[in-house]
Amino acid sequence: MRTFILILLLSFPFLSFSQEGFPLNGVEDNRENYYGFTNAKIFVDYKTVIESGTLIIKNGKIISVGKDIDIPDGVRTFDLNGSYIYPSFVDLYTDYAIVKNKRGSTPGNWMSSYTNPQILSNKNGPFSWNESIRPEYNSVENIKLDEKRSKTMRKEGFGSVVSHNMDGIIRGTGTFLSLSDDVNQKIVLKDKSTFHFSFTKGSTSQNYPNSLMGAVALLKQSLYDADWYKNNEGKIDETNLSLSAINSNSELPKIIEVRDKLRVLLAQKIEKEMGIKFLIKGQGDEYQRIIEIKSGGSKLIIPINYPKPFNVDDPFKNNNISLSQLKHWEMAPSNPYFLEKNGINFSITTHGIKNLSEFRNNLIESHDRGASKAMLLKALTYNPSRFINMENKIGSLKESYIANFFIADGDIFSKETKILSNWIQGKWHRVTDTNINDYKGNYTLSFQGMDDKKINDLILNITGDKDKPAASITNIKESDSIKVKTNITVDDENITLTFKIPKESKGNTSGEYKLSGYFSNGRFLGKGTLNNIHWIDWTSQKNISNENRNNKKSNKSNKKNIEIGNVIYPFVEYGSSQLKSQNKILIKSVKIWTLEGYGIIEEGDVLIDNGKIIEVGQISVDEKNINVIDGSGMHLTPGIIDEHSHIALTGVNEGSQSVTSEVRMKDVVNSEDINIYRQLAGGVTTAQLLHGSANPVGGQSAIIKLRWGSSPEEMMISGADEYIKFALGENVKRSRAPSSSRFPDTRMGVEQVFVDAFNRAKLYDKNWKKYNSLSKKEKLTAKIPRKDLELDALAEILNGDRYITCHSYVQSEINMLIKVAEKFNFNLKTFTHILEGYKVADKMADHGVGASTFSDWWAYKNEVKEAIPYNAALMNMAGVVTAINSDSREMARRLNQEAAKSVKYGDMTEIEALKLVTLNPAKLLNLDDKIGSIKVGKDADLVLWTDHPLSIYSKPSKTIVDGKIYYDLEEDKLLRGEVKRERARIISKMKGSSGDNKSRRMPFRRSNIELHCDDVYDYETLIEIQK
Repeated sequence: MRTFILILLLSFPFLSFSQEGFPLNGVEDNRENYYGFTNAKIFVDYKTVIESGTLIIKNGKIISVGKDIDIPDGVRTFDLNGSYIYPSFVDLYTDYAIVKNKRGSTPGNWMSSYTNPQILSNKNGPFSWNESIRPEYNSVENIKLDEKRSKTMRKEGFGSVVSHNMDGIIRGTGTFLSLSDDVNQKIVLKDKSTFHFSFTKGSTSQNYPNSLMGAVALLKQSLYDADWYKNNEGKIDETNLSLSAINSNSELPKIIEVRDKLRVLLAQKIEKEMGIKFLIKGQGDEYQRIIEIKSGGSKLIIPINYPKPFNVDDPFKNNNISLSQLKHWEMAPSNPYFLEKNGINFSITTHGIKNLSEFRNNLIESHDRGASKAMLLKALTYNPSRFINMENKIGSLKESYIANFFIADGDIFSKETKILSNWIQGKWHRVTDTNINDYKGNYTLSFQGMDDKKINDLILNITGDKDKPAASITNIKESDSIKVKTNITVDDENITLTFKIPKESKGNTSGEYKLSGYFSNGRFLGKGTLNNIHWIDWTSQKNISNENRNNKKSNKSNKKNIEIGNVIYPFVEYGSSQLKSQNKILIKSVKIWTLEGYGIIEEGDVLIDNGKIIEVGQISVDEKNINVIDGSGMHLTPGIIDEHSHIALTGVNEGSQSVTSEVRMKDVVNSEDINIYRQLAGGVTTAQLLHGSANPVGGQSAIIKLRWGSSPEEMMISGADEYIKFALGENVKRSRAPSSSRFPDTRMGVEQVFVDAFNRAKLYDKNWKKYNSLSKKEKLTAKIPRKDLELDALAEILNGDRYITCHSYVQSEINMLIKVAEKFNFNLKTFTHILEGYKVADKMADHGVGASTFSDWWAYKNEVKEAIPYNAALMNMAGVVTAINSDSREMARRLNQEAAKSVKYGDMTEIEALKLVTLNPAKLLNLDDKIGSIKVGKDADLVLWTDHPLSIYSKPSKTIVDGKIYYDLEEDKLLRGEVKRERARIISKMKGSSGDNKSRRMPFRRSNIELHCDDVYDYETLIEIQK
């Protein structure tokens, strides 16, 4: 039994100390974990390397690191013979060891918001009303160690991770964990290390939010509420543990997960609005908007889960692969290079890599694409530790730091290199089935322990490979010839020897020797038995020789020149590698539709500079740096303005509640929607992006110019007035629903929604004005009103700072809303659709509300059965400012033809008809001082038509926005050729790339869903559909 215990202890010398206060089942190992590593290339951090260095660790901490360090007595030493030591990697974005929540069912179509939605949280206790707000969740309280996964991560060089529950919009705290196979109490390096956020609601089946804009609003409102809760401590009679948790976690590093580069920009926008800073976990496509991301100044966490190639053998299926998919496959590995080049600090995560064995290959590929080794090491060691304020404990190999490091047999950026072992908190974990040390050589074997008999020294010769060593025993004296075959087992620093000295051997103690021990300070030492009776102590000191100890393999760089295409803006078909620039432009000899006092100039010139119209008439310019466009035989009009559009949006409805005035379309603008380019090809230069009509009070509008290639923020019209979408009719009361528990169910209920909302907004505004009128001293004891994003927008309407555009059809409802507006003393701005507007045009004119309608749509649903094609002309005749809108991505490409129909049906003049899609919508948007006509001082938003602008045969030759040519008919032909050539180049490259067909993706066509007023797709479902 004693022999078994000794062997057990010697075989497992790296067992950590037992946890104090825990019951012990077995034998405790009381030895100190005291190790030295010599003759190693040590990467102290990403920028400091020690050649032939020494590292000493004790009880999980680094004692010393450097060159020519003396090894203290009692240190078990590994001669690494030139191997590399790196700090173990740190991953900030995992769900390692987290006990997952069960995911609720999330409906995935427009009917989802109709079928008895869950309004409030089902969670017990004084927490948030919304289940996706869970700041009180502490990941450290919900961990269950996953040794299989930790072993996989250790194999790739990771030693510690931040783990959190990836569920909800506010997800609670993350915990910083060691990947050691130890008890929970020892692997938790920091119980609350980070505070986590996202734009997806997660496992809850609660209906709100069902959109990205709703998620943003809920996130912001929760932060405002927490601030209100903190500032009113002792003044309010309420307990809310969720708000308390937000405040208690507020000093932790905040990590937010986003789905793509546009959401990185959205997170940066929230940072500015809320006065906070995020660590933004992106998706690896940041290079596509690198300039804007750099200007945001955020730190990033990026994955290197590079997309696999498609199977491109079928030319028909290849048509399903978009240019953006092809280019991202080619360019994704260059993302770290672009970030480094632009000075953006980032860390690297394994998140998104299904097979972690691909991590190293992807890391090496990142280096091959231009990212420096130093930056990649920094992104895996120093940066993640610094991002969570742990840079003084981990991420480098410095005195007193946690002993997290791995040993490799070469440069980690070489594909031939193997990670041999990963030491985590000073505890050894084998990675590769190979020994760290090569004990080959000649040793003097000495014994002690038999009082009655001296055992003479022997010579131990170890030969062969370090993983399959051979050994023999010989005499010290050459005259006493003996050579005994020896069984040897080496397990890193542990060794067992068995041999038998024959009786006829001279000067030696004969018998059967069984020795077990370990290597320390250049020698083996341990215990053993002689003839299975006598216990003996033994040591084996290596004899000095002149052998070459540095026969390490060469680690040549794998770096190679790889040609890739250019980043294009936007990153889809018809994008350009160069952003549009403003030039001085002179359009000559063109028929000018000024829509101003000049009327039509049969043949004139227009001069543009710095994005403005600076001269109209007969112009003579003698300049070299001017782009002269010959407009002979063509027509020049103002750019078309679409008052009602749903293009370029990630979702159109937050349809979960009757009043959602807190949501903003500005938060979900998709600047990469191909419909922007297509509508430029139809002459559209400006559009109001509206919320849908799923609820009486919808969201806030975004008014954009179609600046193709720009970021979402750059598309916004600076200084434009604020608008909001209201809705009447069948959609808001859910007429198509088989059942519904959401108020309202009737048109009467719709009216009461408006009245109640404005009454609440009126009281809210009054309370804030009263508070703001208090003196500083009075404010100290007064209760601070709660900031409510929903009521803020409604109060802006009451104060004349926000305008309503209302989805409407039927006469009675139109009258109703005019009365509500007059009751609360504000004016409506626009009724949109308004197909029965001809019935109430006089009342509309008296109220001062405008109309934005269709030209000849009727009978497509019950509430439009009395629509007529004369509607626009009749309202215009009654003095109502009237426009024609699209509400359709397809119709917007021919709004000039829709306007022309009013010449046919309403006997309008051509100028009045053209105003329906230019100057009149500009007036409805309060932008007629900037756009809508051709006038000196206005924005140079112009369309050069090949023929009469109201003709079905006419098409834009050039569409100009802010003096920049965003669409050119001739350039479009060239772009089509470029798209074909770029696709062909990448497909050919993809065909020749590594990987068999089994590992390749099958081509698939992304769903391109057209979103209409009544579509209520859940955001997460929509993302999955359009992947």
